[in-house]
Amino acid sequence: MSVIKPFQGYRPPKEAAAKIAALPYDVVSSAEARQIAAGNPCCFFHISKPEIDLDPKIDPHAEEVYQKGAENFQKFIREGLYKLDDKDYLYIYQLAMLGRKQIGVVAGVSADEYEKNLLKKHELTRPDKEEDRVRHTLAVGANTGLVFLTYTVSQEINEVVARLAKNEPEYDFISDDGIKHTFWVVRKAADIKKLVSLFAKIPALYIADGHHRASVGNIIAKKKREANPKHTGSEQYNFFLAGMFPHDQMKIMDYNRVLKELNGLTSEQLLAKIKEKFTLELSDNQKPDKKHTFKMLLDGKWYKLEAKPGTYPEYDPVKSLDVSILQENLLDPVLGIKDPRRDQRIDFVGGIRGIAELEKRCQTDCKLAFAVYPMSIEEMMKIADAQLQVPPKSTWFEPKLRSGLVLKPYL
Repeated sequence: MSVIKPFQGYRPPKEAAAKIAALPYDVVSSAEARQIAAGNPCCFFHISKPEIDLDPKIDPHAEEVYQKGAENFQKFIREGLYKLDDKDYLYIYQLAMLGRKQIGVVAGVSADEYEKNLLKKHELTRPDKEEDRVRHTLAVGANTGLVFLTYTVSQEINEVVARLAKNEPEYDFISDDGIKHTFWVVRKAADIKKLVSLFAKIPALYIADGHHRASVGNIIAKKKREANPKHTGSEQYNFFLAGMFPHDQMKIMDYNRVLKELNGLTSEQLLAKIKEKFTLELSDNQKPDKKHTFKMLLDGKWYKLEAKPGTYPEYDPVKSLDVSILQENLLDPVLGIKDPRRDQRIDFVGGIRGIAELEKRCQTDCKLAFAVYPMSIEEMMKIADAQLQVPPKSTWFEPKLRSGLVLKPYL
């Protein structure tokens, strides 16, 4: 079962929502956040990335940064940019991008189920990133960003959500990137009870994006539990902020690779080595159109690469992924990239930035680019079911849920 819980959220007034809403904290750098928030004192980055209000030279993990986030949150409350809902509610959040819509339920999700792996994961987390968000969350006193979850589609949930979305929305705006955001508050007790009971029928939830935010929610739940001798399990600190969307509405975009050097090889030597495990030909287009096919940009020319049969374990859910095939058969043995998480010679470009970004990088700081066919949501869920992890930088979800439309406080 999937246990969800309504909560008393902090939300902005209607007229401020569009100015407050911001991308997740880990999607942009501090420099990019400064630029985005420039001239907008309402931007949520003042809370989620508070280093933008301090000297640019400051260590973003300095205690002063976390205290600035807490100070800014309290300032937003004083200025009426955040008000606490009068009761525990659920929320409906719809995003529309390029003619495609995804609509889901925002609620508190169970830290206990995270522990039991009923909140299924497909990525490892890093302790340094966990520590950063634990300190931030405890300082602010609230979950400031949504964990992005999916689940096997339920027609019953779809019907209830569709009915609720016929009501007048609380927020309805288009962000600077052209994504339409619509947000409803589920106030009626009967509707809340119905959604809670329907999610109890869902066997498991899957983390699509926000593994670190989910882990932080679990870490804080443990801290609060240990500090409370009267702990019952029903306290709000046992639940962290998440948005849950049916799997058939989700889209994983390609997550592409660029390399700054050819590992000492000439272009001719590289092409010869590639032919050992891939078919290779010049290409008129830049995006792969099927699994196990890649596009490569080298010396201003695009090539089509296709993995030869027998060069990868076809039935292994992880090693048969295209990102794995590229890593195991080319990036590691030919280009020397053994640890793509830490090797400074490789960088990753999310599909939302487009093929043009790969071409731009190869004209500036890189020598080589690979466009990769994206994995499916079903492949991701299968890997999570097997308690396995995808390789680094394998999934890029769009559209991104905005932070700042609702916060879940640790009351």
